[in-house]
Amino acid sequence: MAYISLYRNFRPIKFSDVIGQDHIIKTLKNQVVANRVGHAYLFTGGRGTGKTTSAKILSRAVNCLNPQDGEPCNECEICKEILEGSLPDVVEMDAASYTGVDDIRGIRDEVNFLPTKAKYRVYIIDEVHMLSGGAFNALLKTLEEPPEHVKFILATTEPQKVPVTILSRCQRFDFKSISNDNIVKRLKEICKKITLEADEDALYLIATLSEGHMRDAISILERCSQEGKEKVDISLIRELVGLPKTIYINKISNAIIEKDVGEALSIISKILEEGKDLEDFLWEIIKYFKDILVYKSTGIISSYSKEDIENIDIISKKINQRNILNIIYRLSDIENDIKWSNHKTIMFETGILRLCDNEERYDQDFVEKNQNFDQKESIKEKQVEKIIENKKESQEKNSDLSQIVNELKKMKMIRWAILLSSARIEKKDEQNWDIIFENGLDSINKKIVDEMKKDDSLKEHIKKITSKDININFVDKKNTNGTNKVTNNDLGIDINIIN
Repeated sequence: MAYISLYRNFRPIKFSDVIGQDHIIKTLKNQVVANRVGHAYLFTGGRGTGKTTSAKILSRAVNCLNPQDGEPCNECEICKEILEGSLPDVVEMDAASYTGVDDIRGIRDEVNFLPTKAKYRVYIIDEVHMLSGGAFNALLKTLEEPPEHVKFILATTEPQKVPVTILSRCQRFDFKSISNDNIVKRLKEICKKITLEADEDALYLIATLSEGHMRDAISILERCSQEGKEKVDISLIRELVGLPKTIYINKISNAIIEKDVGEALSIISKILEEGKDLEDFLWEIIKYFKDILVYKSTGIISSYSKEDIENIDIISKKINQRNILNIIYRLSDIENDIKWSNHKTIMFETGILRLCDNEERYDQDFVEKNQNFDQKESIKEKQVEKIIENKKESQEKNSDLSQIVNELKKMKMIRWAILLSSARIEKKDEQNWDIIFENGLDSINKKIVDEMKKDDSLKEHIKKITSKDININFVDKKNTNGTNKVTNNDLGIDINIIN
C-alpha cells in the first residue's frame, strides 16, 4: 500500500475535527442544518489553516444522505465516493494549474446539467487568485446567477488579488492562524495514534516554527518520526530544520553582554563550519534576546528545555531591560545591513564586533530614538509616531522643519526624523540655515548626522519644500567650544557640527 503523508492521513473529515476555526465551523454547520447553504463561498487565510479541508467537508455535508447536526456521516454511499474522489458531482481544481478562460468555460457549460448522483454539483477551486482576468470574467456570470443545484467554494491565500466583482458574490470566511496551544493539542493526538513519544517543549517548538499553519506543523512532526529516534526532543527538531544549537545562541548572547570578542568570533566560526545560514542565526539571536526580555519581565518562557531556561535565567540577571532593548535594536541594524550585502559574513562579524566593543554605550536616548525596530516581534511603528507627535508643538512653530520631518517620516527615515524633530531652525539668510539642538548632540546623534551627509535624501527633501539649495549648519548648544565643519561636495550641502 502506498505511503500516505501524515497531514493527509490525519486530515479532518468532520467539522468538529477542524482545529482553531470555531467561528467559521459553527456558521457552516448552522447553515447546513437550516438548509440555507449559500451558492458561493470564499475561504481565505494562510496556508495550512483548514480552507480546503473545510471545503471538502462542506461538499459532503450538503450532499450527505444521513447528515447529523450539520455534519456529514462519512458512511453513506455519497460521502464515501466523495472521500475517495470518485464522485463526478464534486469537482476539485487547482487554479494555479487551470488558469485559462477555456477551463472556466468548461465549468460554465457543465453547470447547466443536473448532478449525476448527488443533490448538488460542488466546485472547489483552490488558489482562485491565480485565475487570469479572462477566466474571472467567464466565472462571474455563473457566480451571479447559478442554477439551484450548483455550489461554488473558492479558496485563496491572497484575497486582495480576487476581483471585487467576484468577492461581492461570495460569502467570505477568513481562516485565522492557529494558536500554538491548538497546534500542540493536535500534535499530541497524532503522536498518540502513531505511537511516537515527544516532549511537550518539542511540540511547542514545532508549533512556533509552523507560525500558525497546521499542515507545516504536521510536516515537521512527520520528518521527526522518520528519523528512527525513540523520542522527539528540541535538539532533534533544531537539527532537522537547520536551526543553530541553542547552546551556540546562548554563548554568543553571553559574549555580547560580557563584550567577549574572542568567544563571539569562535561561535561564528563554528556556525559557518556547520553550514548554517547567517541570517537564520541572526534571527535566532534576536529572538533569544526577546525571550530573555520576556522572561525577565514575566518569569515565564516556553519552547526551551529546563537547561536552556536555567541559562536564560543566568543571562537575565546580568543585564537590565533597557539594555536588552538596545541590543535588539542594534541586532536589527545588522540584519538590515546583511540583507542587501554581497559580503554577509563580513557585515555579520563586524556588526557583532561593534556590539562587543567596550566603548559602545547603552543609553536610554538610543532606545527612545530608534523605535523603528522592524521585525516580527518588534515594538510597533506607532510608538515611533508617538515620540514624534510629542514634538508637534515645537514643529508647529517651525513650519519648514516640520515639513522636512514629515517628509522623512513618509520615506521611513525615522532616525533622521526623530533627531530633527527635537531641533529648531534659525535662518541666517535665504540659503543658510542653522539647525539648533538646545539639548545637545551625543555620540549617537552625531553618527546620525554623519549618515545625513553621506546621503542625497536630505538635500532632496529640503529642495522639494523650499525649491532652493540650502547650506545647513548643525549647532550643538551644549558644547560650543569649537567648530568641526564637514562639507560633502556630492550633496552640495555644507554641514557644520559646532562642538
